[in-house]
Amino acid sequence: MDGKKNYKDLIGSIVVVLVIAIVLASVYTFFGQKLVASKTEVPISELKKSYDLGLVQEIEVSDSTVDFVLKDGTKHYSIKENGQTMADLGILGDKTDIKIIDTNKGRFWLDLMVSMIPIALLFVFIIFIFRQAQGSANSAFSFGKSKAKLFDENNKVGRITFEDVAGVKEAKEELEEIVDFLKNSKKYLKIGAKIPKGVIMFGPPGTGKTLLARAVAGEANVPFFNISGSEFVEMFVGVGASRVRDLFQKAKKNAPCIIFIDEIDAVGRHRGAGLGGGHDEREQTLNQILVEMDGFDSTTNVIVMAATNRPDILDPAILRPGRFDRRVTIDLPDILSREEILRVHGRGKPLSTNVDFSKIARQTPGFSGADLANLMNEGAILAARTKKKIVSMRELEHAIEKVLLGPERKSRVLSEEERRITAYHESGHAVCGHFMLHCDPVHKVSIISRGKALGVTWYMPEKDIHLYSKSKFLDELVALLAGRAAEELTFKEITTGASNDLERATEIARKMVTAYGMSDKLGLRVYGDDGHSVFLGREISNQRSYSEEKAKVIDEEVSSIIDNAYKRAKKLLTDKKEILVQVAEKLLKDESLSREDFIKIVS
Repeated sequence: MDGKKNYKDLIGSIVVVLVIAIVLASVYTFFGQKLVASKTEVPISELKKSYDLGLVQEIEVSDSTVDFVLKDGTKHYSIKENGQTMADLGILGDKTDIKIIDTNKGRFWLDLMVSMIPIALLFVFIIFIFRQAQGSANSAFSFGKSKAKLFDENNKVGRITFEDVAGVKEAKEELEEIVDFLKNSKKYLKIGAKIPKGVIMFGPPGTGKTLLARAVAGEANVPFFNISGSEFVEMFVGVGASRVRDLFQKAKKNAPCIIFIDEIDAVGRHRGAGLGGGHDEREQTLNQILVEMDGFDSTTNVIVMAATNRPDILDPAILRPGRFDRRVTIDLPDILSREEILRVHGRGKPLSTNVDFSKIARQTPGFSGADLANLMNEGAILAARTKKKIVSMRELEHAIEKVLLGPERKSRVLSEEERRITAYHESGHAVCGHFMLHCDPVHKVSIISRGKALGVTWYMPEKDIHLYSKSKFLDELVALLAGRAAEELTFKEITTGASNDLERATEIARKMVTAYGMSDKLGLRVYGDDGHSVFLGREISNQRSYSEEKAKVIDEEVSSIIDNAYKRAKKLLTDKKEILVQVAEKLLKDESLSREDFIKIVS
C-alpha cells in the first residue's frame, strides 16, 4: 500500500513539473513572438553601416538573430549566418558607448527544456500504460482467489468468547464440543472418534449465529476464515469453484482452523430446480464445496461452520452426515435468555439503579438478540440526547416503544373529531382486551401517532407462550375487532382506522381454519398450497391442494369466526359502555394511559 502511494505521489509531482514547464515555454514563446513583431527587420549590412557611423546604442545576439537599438530609440533586428560571429562582421564592441549582449548561453538551457518536454511526456505515458497492464494482469491472476477474511487468533482486539454470547445455552453446549475437538484432537483420534467436518446453524435473523461462530474461534484460539456465500458467485462460470479450492487450501495451511460461511443458502440451494436454482456457476460452486468437505481426512483439523435462516431450501447433499455432521438450532430467546442478553449489552453503559432487566425482558417477547442490542443502544442515544449521564428505566421503556411501535409523530395534527374517533377506537381495544379471559394484560394505551397508526394499544404477556389455544385466538379476535365496534356504537359510523385490525383478524381466522385444524366443518386437515414457490428454489408453479367446494367452505368458516367475534365485541362494549367512555375521555385529556391508570378506571 505504501509503495503504491509513493508511486502515485511521484507521478503527481512529475505531472506538476511538466505542466509548469509547458506553461513557462508557452509564455516564453508568446512574448518572444510579440517582441519580434514590434521590431523592424533590416539587412545585416545596414547594422554594420549604423555601427560604423556610431548610431547603435545596444546590440543583443541570440543564435542567428541580432537585435539592436539605435540612439534615436528605434528597434531593429537582422539575420546573420549560422556560425558567423560579431567579430566576423567587424563589430568588436570596442566603442564604450555600445553594449553588446550574447544570450546564446541563457537560451541553451531553456531550449533544451522545451525540447525535452515531449520526450518526458512520452516517458510518463509509457510508465502509466505499463503499470495499468501490470495491475490488470495481477487482478486477472487473483480473480479466482478466495476473498475470505482471516481473523488471527493472536489478535486480542475484538476477540469474542462464549462469555460475550448470552441466551443460547443449548447451542453453546453443542459448540463446546467443537472447541474441545480443536484443542484436544489427539484425545478423540486415539479412541477412534472422527472430528466433525461441518456444523450448520439454523435460526431466525439476529439470533447470534455469526456471533457464535466467532465465539467458537475465540474459545479454541484458532484462525477463523469468514466469508459470505454470495462472495463465491460471479458472472463467470468456474470462478466460485476456484475460490472454494483456494479457500480450503489456505485453511489446510492454517490448520487447525475454522471456515465460517455465512448465508450458505446463496450457494447451497436445491440443485436442478429450474428457475430458482439452475445457475451453472452456483451449482458448480456448491459441488466444489461438497467435494472439498469429502476430501478432508481424519487428521485435518479444519471445521466448516455455516449459518442460514432458510434451511428448507438447502440441497439434501449438504445436510447428510459426513459433511455437516452437527445441526444447531438457534431460536428466539425466551424471557430468561432475554434478560441475560440485556445484561451483556448493558456492559459499559452507565445504568441507573432503577433499571429492571427482568421487566424489560417481559416487555420484549419475540425480540432477537440483535433487537435487544438495538434497544439498549437506543436507550443510550436517548439519554445522551437529553444530556443525561446515566441511562434510566425511562429511556429504556421509550426505546422499547420506539423499536416496537415506531417513533412518536407529534407533528401530525389531528382534528378534534379524529382525536375523538381514535380515542374511542383505542378504548374499545383496551376494554375488550382487559375483560377477555385469554388476552394478554393491557400495558399502555395511547392516541399519539406512531408510524402509520394514529393510536396504539399495547398488550404485554406475563410469560412466553409456545402453544396457542383456540380460546386465546377467539378472544384476541374480539379485542382486535373491538376498535371498529367502539366506533360504530359511539358514532354510528365506521372509518378506515380498523384496516390493519381487519387484516390481522382475517389472517388469524384463516390460519385457524386452514393450518391449525380448529374448524369443526373442515376437520383435522391442513388446507393450502404445498408450501413451495420459485423463491424457495423449487417448482415455479403449484396447484391448490383442495377443491373449489372446500374453498367455499373455508371462506364461510373464516367469515363465521370473524362475524361471531365482532358480535361478542359489540355486546361486551355495550355492557361496559360507561368504562369505554371513561377510558376514551381520559385519553382525550392525557393522550396516553399507563397500566396503573387504566386499572384504576376499569376497577
